[in-house]
Amino acid sequence: MTYVIVGNGVASVGAIEGIRKLDKEGNIVVVSEENTPTYGRPLISYFLAGKIGLDRMSLRPDGYYEKNNVELKLGSRVVGLDTGSKTLALSNGESVSYDKLLLATGGVPFMPPIKGLEGPGIYNFTTLAHAEILLDIAQNIRNVVVIGGGLIGLKAAEGLFDNGLKVTIVELGPRVLSAAFDDVAGKMVSRRLETEGLGIRCGSTVEEVLRGPSGGINGVRLASGEVIACEAVVVAIGVVPSLTPAKEAGLNIRRGIKVDEFLHTSAEDIYAAGDVAEAYDMITDDVRVTPIWPNAYSQGYYAGMNMTGKKHEKHPGGLAMNAISFYGLPTASLGMVNPAPEEDCEICTYADEEKQTYRKLVFRNDRLVGYVLVGDIDFAGLYTGFVRFQLPLSDEIKQELKDGRPSALLWPEHDFETRWTPDHE
Repeated sequence: MTYVIVGNGVASVGAIEGIRKLDKEGNIVVVSEENTPTYGRPLISYFLAGKIGLDRMSLRPDGYYEKNNVELKLGSRVVGLDTGSKTLALSNGESVSYDKLLLATGGVPFMPPIKGLEGPGIYNFTTLAHAEILLDIAQNIRNVVVIGGGLIGLKAAEGLFDNGLKVTIVELGPRVLSAAFDDVAGKMVSRRLETEGLGIRCGSTVEEVLRGPSGGINGVRLASGEVIACEAVVVAIGVVPSLTPAKEAGLNIRRGIKVDEFLHTSAEDIYAAGDVAEAYDMITDDVRVTPIWPNAYSQGYYAGMNMTGKKHEKHPGGLAMNAISFYGLPTASLGMVNPAPEEDCEICTYADEEKQTYRKLVFRNDRLVGYVLVGDIDFAGLYTGFVRFQLPLSDEIKQELKDGRPSALLWPEHDFETRWTPDHE
């Protein structure tokens, strides 16, 4: 059996480990456009900030690929997928055959139609190569504008600021981290960033990138008319699934590659996982693209097991989650955090502005379906358990959660035993 995995992120690692759990002998080939072995993508902001070196970027130890009998094809781009002959065409002219294929191609940065955006001085921040480029240019400029106030944008801004640059974040929405937070939490993070010295413009957008006679960037003009001086722009609005091979091969695609509960696509013997897959979300009870690191690994792992044919295991579904710290202000969010009125949810909040702490719990049908924590996140893991396992809550247990006192001992005895026996760890 020959397993081919396109992409070398955390979903690929999950797939390798899922395959090797059940098949110790099959051939595994990993094809990646990047020139480095797999690394911890969330760590690129720490690398940019100078907090860690390249030696700490590896996601798995040296010898990982050799130990798992994996053939790596780095710096190789897939330019064709033939589902009939089960072959991949690579940019170097090579052809790779597969018995089972996993598309874990991840996402690519979204580039908005902004006047002046094409040309030098425009950067992204989703890969180690991007971080290395930004680290290099940070030595030669003084001002930078980051377009996008989501997680990628904020971490890029933080890393550049730590390199001594003046940084301004421009966010179209009313707050930073609009998808993961609400207004209260977003404003807490904004205040912490502004206190450190970063500039933030919410509720605005870059209308034009301003360039001088030589084509170099000298600023941006916002829709409000404000002009912000800068020599570089980082576009960090978000990522969209990298779908080119899947589209050309005629796979069923909506926002991402559509997969069933086994991570199987519409094409025989082809699976998809990670940021490119449109998979089941356990809270929304729908399919969606959820570009979250833990989900990518989990999907890859289940896809890997199912690719062997020795197991037919349904993926339990993903969860939107974030856990990140901003200059000593820890935050965490998970699940449904900004429900629409028609969702018929009960929302409970507690805020202490002086201590910079905030807790928001979202309940639906007597179950916890989401939370936001800022400042004090010690109980994030326990709240996550209540969400992930969708445990029914009595009035007494719900009140304990509202009061900030979650405990695994509040789980029904049967659930506690089944969740925490060795077979369920």
